[in-house]
Amino acid sequence: MPITTRRVRHEIRFRRTTVVSNTRLTPGMARIVVESPDLKGFVSLGFDDHVKLFFPRPGQDLPIPTSGERGLEWPGEKPEMRDFTPRAFDAEAGRLTLDFVLHDEGTAGPWASQAKPGDLLGVGGPRGSFLVEGETDWHLLIGDATALPAIARRIEELPSGTRIEAIIEVANNDEIQPFADHDDLTVLWLCRDRGQTLGGYLDGLKDLPEGEGFVFVAAEAGDVSKARARMEALGHPGENLKASNYWRRETAEATAH
Repeated sequence: MPITTRRVRHEIRFRRTTVVSNTRLTPGMARIVVESPDLKGFVSLGFDDHVKLFFPRPGQDLPIPTSGERGLEWPGEKPEMRDFTPRAFDAEAGRLTLDFVLHDEGTAGPWASQAKPGDLLGVGGPRGSFLVEGETDWHLLIGDATALPAIARRIEELPSGTRIEAIIEVANNDEIQPFADHDDLTVLWLCRDRGQTLGGYLDGLKDLPEGEGFVFVAAEAGDVSKARARMEALGHPGENLKASNYWRRETAEATAH
């Protein structure tokens, strides 16, 4: 069965959740678990799904919106919001796991560095899921730290025996994370403090594995654009590529993760 892709739409709901735990995975990434009865019926079918997170403003409670003709309508000032990939969801416990890249500027990073049990966080979506189906000979997963939740999910979800190559750019050796055991997984970590970058990797990429494969790319917009061009030059079919701009270099904060 050849590779096919499809999109599944989900009901949009706002969920008010409470932080259960905040664990530092690496110096630059935190794992936050939230829970709520509102998470009943939460669905995340795709490894790179995105939920909208709503952050309470300093010193304020998290408002509860109502559904209007143009989407969510807020009583007063709308909270800051960012897009994130659900790292894992435990339906029985009603707990959602989210991984945050930590940085000093913006909203999400500073919030995640200080979040403690009992803090509130709003969750909306996901609006839909992008599903990759059919039989593949290989998967190539390319990204930076912001893509780690999606890449890790994909590695966990792919069946044993699937060939997987993951290429991930991080700040330094301290940001390397372990992945779930897999029979045929190869990971190349690119550390910026050693001059290794996704751009440099893509410039040197001369061929792809034989057979029919799927490529996932998620990173800074310029790197994603370069990856698209490289895949096209190598003759990889566009329908077997999912490329997402997770952030832009000209902005202080990543738009996702």
